[in-house]
Amino acid sequence: MRTVIIHGQGHKGSTYHIAHGLAEKIGGEITEFFLPRDFGEFCLGCTKCFGTDASACPHYGKLRPLTEAIDAADVIILESPVYVYHATGAMKAFLDHYGWRWMVHRPEPSMFRKQGVCVATAAGAGMKSTMRDMADSLFFWGVARQYHLGAAVRAVSWETVSDRTKARLEKKTSALADKIRRRNGKVRPGLMTRAFFCLMRMLQKKGGLGNGLDPRHWEKQGWLGKARPWK
Repeated sequence: MRTVIIHGQGHKGSTYHIAHGLAEKIGGEITEFFLPRDFGEFCLGCTKCFGTDASACPHYGKLRPLTEAIDAADVIILESPVYVYHATGAMKAFLDHYGWRWMVHRPEPSMFRKQGVCVATAAGAGMKSTMRDMADSLFFWGVARQYHLGAAVRAVSWETVSDRTKARLEKKTSALADKIRRRNGKVRPGLMTRAFFCLMRMLQKKGGLGNGLDPRHWEKQGWLGKARPWK
């Protein structure tokens, strides 16, 4: 199995340790990127990825290693500590660059056979809204199975997290890793994802949003006919 982790921060705090520990329990090859060190550009809103091609993005070259790792992975882990009840700005800036990959445009076929995990920690609260920031992208990318792992660690560093909390997180990550391994290669999108895909299929059959690229992508994949990315 291949797992890619996109870390929403550059330091190795509680969120890092939980996400990395989960990946190690899943086993196999692990590829990690740290934002903003490995990618720190803000989307310019030029819309070239929508109207021309993703390679026309001014940041395409810098983003390409992360995109290739995501496409090659069986499991995608997005992790972020809670910053004012949301994901870090670096994570948001990263995800902004993939609007063209949402199902309304040109989704990557392999996404519909992948598993994704959103991990968030805080000293207190805000994990739910932070994970939602990342989960939205996983859903609209078409990721087949999604898991959320939020933890109130009641500490500002991993070293000061209580042994009791760490033991509880060990159990959670072990159980989740087992579930992910069992489902590897067998996952199918849920009803909501398939329903949204069909809705977008109807949109593309009517010409999409007018740029021409999107309907051609769907036609090339065979999705305007009987083919589906999860079959």
